[in-house]
Amino acid sequence: MHRFNQDSISLLSRLSYFFRPIPKTREQLFDLLNSARRRNLIDENSLPMMHRIVRVSELQVDQVMVARAQMVTIDSSDPFSAILPMVVDSAHSRFPVIDGDMDEILGILLAKDLLRHTAESVDDRFPLEKFLRPPIFIPGSKRLSVLLQEFRDSRNHMAIVVDEYGGVVGLITIEDVLEEIVGYIEDETDEDEEKKMVLRRDKDAWVIRSELPISRFNKLFDMDLDDRAFDTIGGLITQQLGHVPRRGERIMINDRRIEVIGADGRRARLLRVNIVPNYN
Repeated sequence: MHRFNQDSISLLSRLSYFFRPIPKTREQLFDLLNSARRRNLIDENSLPMMHRIVRVSELQVDQVMVARAQMVTIDSSDPFSAILPMVVDSAHSRFPVIDGDMDEILGILLAKDLLRHTAESVDDRFPLEKFLRPPIFIPGSKRLSVLLQEFRDSRNHMAIVVDEYGGVVGLITIEDVLEEIVGYIEDETDEDEEKKMVLRRDKDAWVIRSELPISRFNKLFDMDLDDRAFDTIGGLITQQLGHVPRRGERIMINDRRIEVIGADGRRARLLRVNIVPNYN
């Protein structure tokens, strides 16, 4: 215990040295963190997370939420036979339940409640209203850091985002917030292809992650795309489409057809690239 305390004090002393004088801007703070990393006071995995933590304090909900058009909802009039397969196929854990209109949200259904009922009941009827949790409504201007604390205090994991008139504009989950801090969280339902940045399917087809840097995309496909405005191919695709990419959407860049094969409502995740022969 004594040794641990001495080591801890030594580390704190070395860190405190780098934080004098106290940084006054975000850029100064980043410079100090980078300096600490170069001196091995911070490991390489922790540094990006520290950068993201600083940025999260400046982000608002409407910058990272799932847009209204991409929300997966359940209508209160849907039969049980339609609800169950939708819940299973979507792989989400929470679903807003609406009353015929997206702006009329009755509550939140947890997939585990539905599945528990399915396992325990022999009755095909599903009393949906019995399982609804009260919805939480928040403005899009709320800071992510504030929302994360509210999620922790209330033990809610989903909030409905509304505009100044009370209209629903999207939703956000605790996972969305945490991904801004720790990076994209892969789970057991994610495609195996997402574990690699580039996966060649055959001589004229590839599956790539949207985070692939444009510079690497250029080398891979012998192209000369401008990487000054966007760092990643996903950012370029979003700009070309003019909206958040949706699964199945395609664009052509020279003789390369790029199709969105994975998206989560905030950004593209996976892209399929094919070379189109004799394309003019």
